[in-house]
Amino acid sequence: MDTDRVPIHLPMPTTAPDLAGLAARLAAEIDDLTRIRRDLHAHPEVRFEEHRTGRVVQDELARLGIRFVAGLGGHEPGQGTGVLAHLPATVDRPGPCIGLRADMDALPIAERTAAAWASTIPGRMHACGHDGHTAILLGAARVLAATEHRPNPVTFVFQPAEEGGGGGELMCRDGCLTGGPDGDLGPPVTRMYGLHGWPGLPLGVIGTRPGPLLAATDELHLTVRGRQAHAAYPHLGADPIVAGAHIVAAVQTLASRTVSPLDSIVVTFGTFHAGTATNVIPETATLTGTLRTLRAETRVLAKARLKELAESAARALGCEAELRIEEGYPVTLNDPGEAARVLEVAREANLARGAVEVPEPSMGGEDFAYYANRVPSCFYLLGLRPDGADGMPELHQPEFDFPDGAIGPGVEMMCRLALR
Repeated sequence: MDTDRVPIHLPMPTTAPDLAGLAARLAAEIDDLTRIRRDLHAHPEVRFEEHRTGRVVQDELARLGIRFVAGLGGHEPGQGTGVLAHLPATVDRPGPCIGLRADMDALPIAERTAAAWASTIPGRMHACGHDGHTAILLGAARVLAATEHRPNPVTFVFQPAEEGGGGGELMCRDGCLTGGPDGDLGPPVTRMYGLHGWPGLPLGVIGTRPGPLLAATDELHLTVRGRQAHAAYPHLGADPIVAGAHIVAAVQTLASRTVSPLDSIVVTFGTFHAGTATNVIPETATLTGTLRTLRAETRVLAKARLKELAESAARALGCEAELRIEEGYPVTLNDPGEAARVLEVAREANLARGAVEVPEPSMGGEDFAYYANRVPSCFYLLGLRPDGADGMPELHQPEFDFPDGAIGPGVEMMCRLALR
């Protein structure tokens, strides 16, 4: 992460931002934005397959007369489904270029909501609310395009493959922060904002915090090799299942005995596969899992200690262990000044129902981290829990559905951040 940022001093805009008509413009769009959100929900597309979703975005931007470039954020340049759009300022001396981001991909989960707009694609659903995020950013594009006085240029990032594909990093590779692949779609982004619907907060409440908000996410792939034997004669073999079980237990000492009790670290093995019969000790066992950390130093230490613990525990039981760590998303680190700005804007908003500073980070991960590593940024949470409800289905559950009532506060926040 670039920790030596040089402050950028930009001229003040000559025209005050146009906030007076914001609520009226938004009210005129909300029904159609709800229709778009439900249409996207009914047609979910998983990472790198967001072709229809990307076309919906492109059609809407073209209708609004907003310049855009498509084909971004793919495995290879020019082959993605991401869309980058830019709306210039309307003043002679514009302020900083504001970046606004939404992710578009769904999950490989079978939906169980029974909504009239439920998924029409078996085994696919918008279980993380990216349909809502995309509708909100399209709403912001609509409202801002109709705003007469825009003191800041605005770049809209419609990103594919947040769910494990690292689409944010690929969008950065394709120039989303520097005016697109050819550098001619607006000036470089000066500061960046993104949101995520959050069932843990009441509907319309905005939450964020300075510093780490979400964790770094690394994937663990462990293979334990032993010696096959008859289950009745375990002394003639080397049991990789026993060794694997010891490794699972041993790595929990990373949290309890390796780092400070005030630091945060999670090691979870989610799969454990071995064997073909009840009376055979197999030759190998394979385990996969995740490592979550909030500090760069802890991340480096945890990776080294994980390998040491796995190899030594296996060796003590006559086996060998090979641990491959696949690097995932970095920590989502909010710039303190931008986090304060988001909370201040939320307190001024008409539709948002207050602002809360989140007391502690979540150990979930987000590839918005790639933007935050490059420019001062803030990722914030948009409350989804309905009024009077004790709870609601959580993210990634088959019963989850992004509530339409969160669209208005989400659009207003994006607009106010762009106009500030």
